[in-house]
Amino acid sequence: MFVDIAQIKIKAGDGGNGAVAFHREKYVAAGGPDGGDGGRGGNIIFIVDDNLATLADFRYKSKYKGENGGNGETGRRSGKQGADLVIRVPRGTIIREKESGAVMADMSSDEPFVAAKGGRGGWGNRRFATPTRQAPRFAKDGAPGEEWDISLELKLLADVGLLGFPNVGKSTLVSVVSEAKPIIADYHFTTIVPVLGVVYMGEGKSFVMADIPGLIEGAGEGVGLGHEFLRHVERCRMLVHILDAAGSEGRDPIEDFETINRELKIFNTELAQRPQIVVANKIDLATDEQLSRLREYITGKGYEFHAMCAPISEGTREIVNAISKKLDTLPPVKRYEEELIPREFFENKKDSGYKISVCGDVFYVEAQWLLKILQRTNLDDYDSLRYFQRVLLSSGIIDDLRKQGINEGDTVSIYDFEFEFVN
Repeated sequence: MFVDIAQIKIKAGDGGNGAVAFHREKYVAAGGPDGGDGGRGGNIIFIVDDNLATLADFRYKSKYKGENGGNGETGRRSGKQGADLVIRVPRGTIIREKESGAVMADMSSDEPFVAAKGGRGGWGNRRFATPTRQAPRFAKDGAPGEEWDISLELKLLADVGLLGFPNVGKSTLVSVVSEAKPIIADYHFTTIVPVLGVVYMGEGKSFVMADIPGLIEGAGEGVGLGHEFLRHVERCRMLVHILDAAGSEGRDPIEDFETINRELKIFNTELAQRPQIVVANKIDLATDEQLSRLREYITGKGYEFHAMCAPISEGTREIVNAISKKLDTLPPVKRYEEELIPREFFENKKDSGYKISVCGDVFYVEAQWLLKILQRTNLDDYDSLRYFQRVLLSSGIIDDLRKQGINEGDTVSIYDFEFEFVN
């Protein structure tokens, strides 16, 4: 079964805990603290796999977790770093944060995407040794790994999308101009999944054509499998609209043309404005009057018009030449830019609480929601830093630090971020 939407939960590995240990050696008294640091947790990484064509694997597994980092050991030995978990997806998969809908990544290139970062390992007690605290009997726990509920949506990467009612000849066109082998038969919905074909124009020039399963009236509102199919033409640089010129199934090709374009507009107004070439198929069955009427109507609407008999390749070379010429004037295939997850999404999690612990003059603040804000904040940017400070104030963390006796100059540690407290 073709699956192009999936929802999964990912969690990177937690950092290992630091060790509390002291050096023990014969004839060496008071060897001092030598607890090692915990290892970093494993990341969750997405990569493109061109051998995959659907998101079907995610129907059977919806939770993915990175390996936790190992705990620190005696002898200043650090814990083992957790192994990264690599998740493979088809090219063209959009990764979104589920609740906000923000785009985290567009998996259209070969570059891997770290979707969730592993937690930093905690410090061993040797890190806390000072001239006045020579035998610290405490260490720091590892930080939790990032955790996200995400949605995956596959949007095929194609230069050209074929549109039209069922059984108008879309699959036949793809089969005669490319090496793709879609199912072709004399009944509706033989194509139940999108099919990609590469059309070679010679001299290292080619483009990708997508055979989209036939649409019906109401597709723009989700009737049938409308939304599932229409999302795959959203990236296309241009559309080729195929019509049954002979009206061999009792439909009027002009009404078909208007119906499909209306569904495009309902689904996505931007998609309806995409450059479009109209192709009349089955001209061997059409009368001269039918073909002339259709040509006059389509050109009157301002569209480029072509005619073909796809099974015998009549007119197909002219069509691919026209497509190639049009593509030369158009921008590249659409890529979805990464979007910032709204700050309100994180702030709504503040009611989950936080934990403050004190070790000497270091105050440790822990909270899952705060970690996510910290990981998405650019601390080198003044405005971002000011925003993070406002979060600490509005959540009550600063007031609680004062209640627990923090003094100016003491260190506040929030996972990977440390700063000196200023009243």
